Amino acid sequence: MNKLILNISLLFSALFLLASCEKTGNFPGGEVNPHIAIYDLRSFYKGADYPLTKESMLGSIGVTGVVVSDHSGKNMTSGLLMLQNNWRLNELRGIAVNIGADAANYVPGDSVTINLVGGVMKQVDGMLQVTGVNGSAVAKVASGKTIAVNRVPSSYILANPEKYESTEVVIVKGGFDPIPAPTDVYSGDKLVNDGFGNFNLHTEAAATFANTPLPGMANFFGVVEYTKGTDGKYVPHLRIRRPEDITVLSSTVTRAAIVISGFLAMPEGTPSTNGEYMQFLATQDIDFSLTPYCVVTHNTNSAYQPTGVPLNGWAAGGRRSYKFDLKAGTVAKGQYFYVGGNSNKLINGVGSTSIANGKWIVSKNTGSSAGDGLGDINADLLLNGTSGFADGIAVFEGLTVTKNTTPIDVIITGANGAIYNLAQGAGLRIANTDWYDIVNPVTLESQPLYKQGSNTICLSRPAPTNAGFFYKLGGVYNIRLGRWVTARSQNRLDLEITSVLDELEKEFPVGNGTTNGLVPTKVVD
Repeated sequence: MNKLILNISLLFSALFLLASCEKTGNFPGGEVNPHIAIYDLRSFYKGADYPLTKESMLGSIGVTGVVVSDHSGKNMTSGLLMLQNNWRLNELRGIAVNIGADAANYVPGDSVTINLVGGVMKQVDGMLQVTGVNGSAVAKVASGKTIAVNRVPSSYILANPEKYESTEVVIVKGGFDPIPAPTDVYSGDKLVNDGFGNFNLHTEAAATFANTPLPGMANFFGVVEYTKGTDGKYVPHLRIRRPEDITVLSSTVTRAAIVISGFLAMPEGTPSTNGEYMQFLATQDIDFSLTPYCVVTHNTNSAYQPTGVPLNGWAAGGRRSYKFDLKAGTVAKGQYFYVGGNSNKLINGVGSTSIANGKWIVSKNTGSSAGDGLGDINADLLLNGTSGFADGIAVFEGLTVTKNTTPIDVIITGANGAIYNLAQGAGLRIANTDWYDIVNPVTLESQPLYKQGSNTICLSRPAPTNAGFFYKLGGVYNIRLGRWVTARSQNRLDLEITSVLDELEKEFPVGNGTTNGLVPTKVVD
């Protein structure tokens, strides 16, 4: 009986608790946050106008965030106040609220709250906006808030514009196509390439910077809006808000005459010595007897002398670095050519197909011959293991390489080992390429060495072995623009003993021995 009374008491207690809870499911005394995450707000829109009420916003009455719009430069859509936050899942999202002329009262870094009750969320000219509210709905909470730099490749915006619209983004290392003439200015629509895709930069004729001359390369901060195409579809574009949104990186274009396009570090043949080679692509006609170049390899094998961080960089010498002088022969623009420790000119080691029909500029047995003024006899120039230790390939103009010589192209494999020491200022110098920047494009700090600042990109080699793998660097170098318009990425071609030269140079399709199906490195005008 006592047990029955206890159970009845517990049942009535549970019913009392349930009855005391609010119908919304909150605990007694709990309140809904009056401000909803912009990520959640945007999710309510399903293609039809969405009236905003306390109920339709699940108990909230509006949003809060940091302002990213600025009308002082007269280049933004009139009346739009844009703000962003990342409250939900740390996902940054923005929203445009049309409050008319009062939008000009706010600048980037202002922290505001906006009461959206009575407004309507709809799509206007391709952009999701809140209409039907006015300036009285906005309250400024603070000013001078820091907006974190959001570097976004243009290809990401083109693939998913809804994610970035009404947020502040920066297109880094943007160059114009075509290359600007001295009289070209910002006014109108200009095509910018950042190495990931082509993206429109839109400037109104009335903008305060509309008649500013175009730079060779710059970082462009701004907000994402839309342009209606001839097919009726809306395409995203970037709107610079003010002159301060432009960080000029260069007023000129520097072209690399030679780019690295691939390499074989460990052939299958036995023994596997005298078989390494590197592939390059000429971006212009070159007569090496008139304009010589050199190629230097670097290896961080801890058993090689000199040990430790390369105090003399690419000029370390010993068994750490090895130089090939390119001072005879010719190549044509767009032609692949080869350099390496492969005196027999075989595609994949002993017993494999001859590729002597390729354009060889230097082929020698590095296991019996020292480098050209730099490097001891060494049959293993490039690391063969999967330990992650760094090695690299660099191309230099001329035949002299010192610790201070800057290459014209660089590829690094791996990140480990004695490769960089900031205190000593020691390491391998990089070039301005699709992967590396001598000056950090965002902070503008000097970073001339690999692993310094943002220069951390490197190739990797998969386990368990990389014997017979030719590493092809897929990308597109535009000769006219003097830059990579599609950044290089790693493709792994598993060579056979019977493989032929064409496999190294053709544009192979998806599934033909590659990891991601990208085309090889190529140059275009």
